[in-house]
Amino acid sequence: MSLEAQVREGGLLAAGRAVVVLVSGGADSVCLLDLAVRVAGAPAVSALHVNYGLRDSAGEDEALCRALCDRLGVPLAVHRPRRPEGNLQAWARDQRYGEATRLGRERDADVAVGHTASDQVETVLYRLAASPGRRALLGMRERDGRLVRPLLAAWRAATEAWCEQRGLPWREDPSNASDAFARNRARHGLVPSLRELHPAAEQNVLRTLELLRDEADVLDAAVSAVLAEAGSPPSIAHLRAQPPALARLSVQRLADEAGGPAVSHRTAEILGLAEHGALDVGGGLRARIEDGRLEFVSTPPRVHA
Repeated sequence: MSLEAQVREGGLLAAGRAVVVLVSGGADSVCLLDLAVRVAGAPAVSALHVNYGLRDSAGEDEALCRALCDRLGVPLAVHRPRRPEGNLQAWARDQRYGEATRLGRERDADVAVGHTASDQVETVLYRLAASPGRRALLGMRERDGRLVRPLLAAWRAATEAWCEQRGLPWREDPSNASDAFARNRARHGLVPSLRELHPAAEQNVLRTLELLRDEADVLDAAVSAVLAEAGSPPSIAHLRAQPPALARLSVQRLADEAGGPAVSHRTAEILGLAEHGALDVGGGLRARIEDGRLEFVSTPPRVHA
């Protein structure tokens, strides 16, 4: 099946459906923008490029995106945020998705990003190493609200082949070659090593994701039943009475709903709190028990003497 047929069959892009495509100038995003025009039609498509100004070549990336959008007949919005202090990767991600979400709402459109199956494998391996819990094994979803990933079933090589076939230029981000970033180390070191162990290693990771997602639906239903029986806020005694796996998943569900981090590895600590106890679990969140019921609340600000 051709890449275009694969995307059409996936249904995340459709004729006349408004979509904002995040375009960086790399092969994946260039391929995605071209496919969006072919599938949805140019009048339904707009593009967003974020120029972080972090590299000397950032202006060349923007110029390529402008030329591409002119060629495809797509309006381009360019966002130039000011560089902050702190974690640059987190800041860049927040800027990219924040501006894309704003445009999506403004235009009542989906927001499409060029994540591929190759990115999926690298993401899962990175998350497995960086944080415990089953969320790492569920990977990125094809749709998450307005956010869609039409290329998630395609390998990175397929997007480059598409661009070559269509005569579409793209630029390589030099930071992708640097092992200073953990995800790049997964791409350049871990994935090739797994491929040496078994030639179908990457395909097997994706197949495992599919199976785990099916099983996750069953587990999620069981967790919903436990929490419904436990009341709101849930009774800590009811959660303690559950099998360890259900108790752990229930606690994590509560933390997820509060916008918190992975806490499943701290379930024993949380369920072991006194009837009026509290535990800071990170991510600005606190597990608090009052009158025998568990809630996740914002961590109060520290009071300095």
